[in-house]
Amino acid sequence: MTGRRTHLELFIGKGGVGKTTLACATAISYARAGRRVLIASLDQAHSLGDALGFHFPHDAGAVAGIVNVMPGLDVIELDSLALLEDRFRDVVRLLGADTGHDHGIDIGALDPAESTGLPGVQELLMLVEIAQLAAEDDWDVIVLDCPPSADMLRILTAPPTLLGYVERVWPPHTRTMSAIGADLRRAVLAATMDKIVAAVTEVRDLLGDHARTGARLVTVAEQVAVAETRRIRSAAVLLGLRVDEVIVNKVLPPAPPPTGPAEHPAVHWYLSRRAEQLDAIARLRRELTGIPVLIAQHTGPEPVGVGALSALSAAVDAHPMLGDNPARVRTSSGEPMVRCESGTGLHSVYTMRMPLPVADPATLRLGRVEDDLIVGADGVRRRVRLASVLQRCMVDGAELDGGYLVVRFVPDPRVWPR
Repeated sequence: MTGRRTHLELFIGKGGVGKTTLACATAISYARAGRRVLIASLDQAHSLGDALGFHFPHDAGAVAGIVNVMPGLDVIELDSLALLEDRFRDVVRLLGADTGHDHGIDIGALDPAESTGLPGVQELLMLVEIAQLAAEDDWDVIVLDCPPSADMLRILTAPPTLLGYVERVWPPHTRTMSAIGADLRRAVLAATMDKIVAAVTEVRDLLGDHARTGARLVTVAEQVAVAETRRIRSAAVLLGLRVDEVIVNKVLPPAPPPTGPAEHPAVHWYLSRRAEQLDAIARLRRELTGIPVLIAQHTGPEPVGVGALSALSAAVDAHPMLGDNPARVRTSSGEPMVRCESGTGLHSVYTMRMPLPVADPATLRLGRVEDDLIVGADGVRRRVRLASVLQRCMVDGAELDGGYLVVRFVPDPRVWPR
């Protein structure tokens, strides 16, 4: 549709916290507001169908299609193995062409199922599929029900990791030479790799586009979950993802206080449990500065099926944040900002400033590999390509400053232009 830019909304959370239910309710609230919505599951447990009370067909060797479950709401469960088998057939057909050259490689002897053991293959295929769906602009918003937190963080690292490996192992100029060479099979392989690089680059750019893509972190009101949520937020920001808000799910609604000593013990347990939840929420709000922490109350019976989720979506609509315009941008860009802090020439001091709300400062690690700065914190690492001026500098120090990492650089006399 001309002029439409599909927005991507990721629901990330620990398994068993009602993440899928909230994703479905939010998608329904968008649809009820007149938006065209696609909800997609990246979780291989396929709990999206369970939440909607709908059985998605998963025929062996077939890529499941998009199903409409209510006006304005489409659903798809992505099967990474089926995607791999479907894409693998095309690669085998291209590389299996008889060119008269025997390179000692029989790619047709490989089984697609074996390739799922390669790190990141399944995740990349699912992300590429999502990026292609977003590029079609048939929907206003795509809501992603993501795998559990640790798995999703690993998925987010897949595109930049693959692109970095390809650039070092088979750089673009070498692929170009292969593509125009006399070896047809090598030329086809180079062309195929260029298509893969283009597709993965599109994924990386979409996930890092703060005007189009954001995430909601779903958690519960427990002290251990609060600590985990802080680490997940830190890791997500480090990886360049826009984090819009944290939703604390299944919070007990308020109840009247006991009227006397004869009150049933269950009432005292309820009030005590709710007080513990409120303490956990207060801690979360203190520690996650700059990000809204929202509450989704416990609904009692589990909402399963479109009807029950539609009722839940009414509460979502009534919330001041949930169901809001998906085009909103609440956080600054995750890209580093570079400026000259003082001095000129060889006496200059440059700073690179990037968002990094580290949960545990002791986990912060910095390294330098050629023109990249390696930043690690809270269990994840990111390669940050340095600006051209910083590539001719040396790291002179670093500090954490109010949710930002500030790295100082001074010119390297050996390469600084004179």
